[in-house]
Amino acid sequence: MDTISLDQSIQALQKHKHEWATLPVRRKMDLLLQMRKRLDELSNAWVEASVRGKQIDPESPWVGEEWGSGPWTLAESINGYLETLRTLSKGHLPKPKKVTVRANGQVVAQVFPSNIFDRLILNGITAEVWMQPGVTKTNLSEHMAAFYKRKNPEGKVALVLGAGNVSSIPPLDVLHRLYVLGHVVILKMSPVNDYLGPILEDIFAPYVQGGYLRFAYGGAEVGNFLARHNGVEEIHLTGSARTHDLILYGSGTEGAERKRQNEPVLNKPITSELGGVSPTIIVPGKWSKADICYQAEHVVTMKLNNGGFNCVASQVLILPETWDQRREFMDAVRQLMRELPPRVAYYPGAAERQKAAVAAYPNAELLGGGEVPRTLITDVDPNGEEEYCFKTEFFGPVYAQTSLPGKDTAEYLRNAVRFCNEKLQGTLGAAIIVHPGSMKELGPVLDEAVADLRYGVVGVNILINMAFSIPQATWGAYPGHTYSDIQSGIGVVHNSLLFDKPEKTVIHGPFYPFPRSWLHGCFSLLPKPPWFVTNRTAHVTLRRATECIINRDYRCLPSIFVSALKG
Repeated sequence: MDTISLDQSIQALQKHKHEWATLPVRRKMDLLLQMRKRLDELSNAWVEASVRGKQIDPESPWVGEEWGSGPWTLAESINGYLETLRTLSKGHLPKPKKVTVRANGQVVAQVFPSNIFDRLILNGITAEVWMQPGVTKTNLSEHMAAFYKRKNPEGKVALVLGAGNVSSIPPLDVLHRLYVLGHVVILKMSPVNDYLGPILEDIFAPYVQGGYLRFAYGGAEVGNFLARHNGVEEIHLTGSARTHDLILYGSGTEGAERKRQNEPVLNKPITSELGGVSPTIIVPGKWSKADICYQAEHVVTMKLNNGGFNCVASQVLILPETWDQRREFMDAVRQLMRELPPRVAYYPGAAERQKAAVAAYPNAELLGGGEVPRTLITDVDPNGEEEYCFKTEFFGPVYAQTSLPGKDTAEYLRNAVRFCNEKLQGTLGAAIIVHPGSMKELGPVLDEAVADLRYGVVGVNILINMAFSIPQATWGAYPGHTYSDIQSGIGVVHNSLLFDKPEKTVIHGPFYPFPRSWLHGCFSLLPKPPWFVTNRTAHVTLRRATECIINRDYRCLPSIFVSALKG
């Protein structure tokens, strides 16, 4: 470990932290514009490196995942921050598209779609940010853009411990620290994807040259050295609760005792995004065969997008006991998991986690798919107090299913919400799949369920990951966790509208794909989404969408739609 170079990096950041904090907004905009231009030049290299690193067939549609979770998401974030900074440069605060108040007084800000590109490329998808208690429609502006209201803000040096699974997480966490909190940053790349480091350094070159960003490489010893460095004032971690506790309390029996006593070895603020056991709730209804097939693809995508190595990947599929289509739906899920092409389990520890799951559930079905087989565990007892799959994040291609009772749809949904809040580890994200007919039948009960779910993101008829790609949305655990009971972490990232007290993001999508959506009176133009693991043209569609978002070029749109319709 080269401690001299690490010390020099932190010294350089300390030297420039006040300069960054007080840098004029228009200068910060210029840096983003330079970065976007470099992203345009380097996005192909980024995706190619990710495809090699994850051992994805370069001709596979799954290459589209690397476009969508890499350059596209970073481009969206750059554009989101640019829009906010333009508003700030004119002396105004950013404004949501619409602000409403729920019956209980909770403030809801509609944040997506925010422009014509959103409406056309992701037609039918909407997102809202719900605020914490105490925020009102009248005082919302008082709870926005706290950093930009300070007359002479203090600079700080923040350590970002980068994630190894999704390539845009490290750069997005850096942008959040730079533009929401006003910190300069040292980014330690994860050893899992540190091959992206040189490319990201090139994309962020204007910030590196200005002294506002430094990169570091290495394993846990480098992370521990930086976390404990006197020149690092705050830390943000994307990873596991175990890693969080090791950093905060130390290892072994002494670390466990310090955690029990809540006596951390570090005395500096730490925010985190740590994943968890994410549920998908299926609401019963009268589904056609086409609905069964499509939503099975949807659910399998929630599990197997990025090979299952997403911190918000669906882990527990919740079905109603009395739904007469339950067996048909599970058969469709099982068949898809079996038929998808093999995939390399690139993330360390996947085989061990899968074997531990099978050891806990001897009835688990091994459905093929590579050296780490896709694994389905059905009919898990929902009343089991210490069920392994409810408390342990599998982080890989292992899926569990359980069933809950209810004399009617409303009671079942309330039972499902209670089960998620009380039984499952973590609070990062939860999904609900609900037929429009059932939605109408439920009325306000569905809104109550969304409100009662104690998760940082709630998705209705949509992959929760999409909230990650919307810069105006917030991404992080439900508020209220503590260092000694960290669950899915503390704080949020992204949040380009600069809300100071968000509670959760709620994102909605269409139940039907286009053109079936129009046949059912739902006028969404979104066909089978390119992020589906079954989409045949995802690699083409998402590359074209990325180019369109980076260059803000309307002429790209027809070719995107043509490719999307072939998916």
